[in-house]
Amino acid sequence: MPNWGGGAKCGACEKTVYHAEEIQCNSRSFHKTCFICMACRKGLDSTTVAAHESEIYCKSCYGKKYGPKGYGYGQGAGALSSDPVNNEELQPQESKVPRPASANSNPKFAQKFGCTDRCPRCSKAVYAAEKVMGAGKPWHKTCFRCLLCGKSLESTTVTDKDGELYCKVCYAKNFGPKGRGLGNLGVVEEND
Repeated sequence: MPNWGGGAKCGACEKTVYHAEEIQCNSRSFHKTCFICMACRKGLDSTTVAAHESEIYCKSCYGKKYGPKGYGYGQGAGALSSDPVNNEELQPQESKVPRPASANSNPKFAQKFGCTDRCPRCSKAVYAAEKVMGAGKPWHKTCFRCLLCGKSLESTTVTDKDGELYCKVCYAKNFGPKGRGLGNLGVVEEND
């Protein structure tokens, strides 16, 4: 029976892949939206994909799972080995494609796709593609702002106090030294 306009089956979701949306890897076809790392769910392309049998990973996750281990490779002392690491986070996830509309609001979605990080500002899940680290915590890029003035922050302009983020100006005004010549004219602390 002829295949009228059909295509190959997607290696991730097993639905039909039409030519306009097809990416091929390891003699398998994928939808562009299904071509994601099986561990961290990051989008892949021909320069970032690393395939192992029927599984696809980003190069970072592939290295963690199948790369060498031992002294000098961040895995502790011992002989080098290429055996897979038993990390649950690197196990292949279910092949369904995440839908962005419910990604931040559904806790079951976060558990299913390996996200346990929560943004301290909005308390929603923080995924790798949108994560910025500050004050030792993961933040959304859009939440990575000064608590007082709302100014967007970068690694060079951020300061933190008690787990909150501030721009350098607000931090200096509120937590810096006080007295003449220190930005707070007229405020002099007296010592008895």
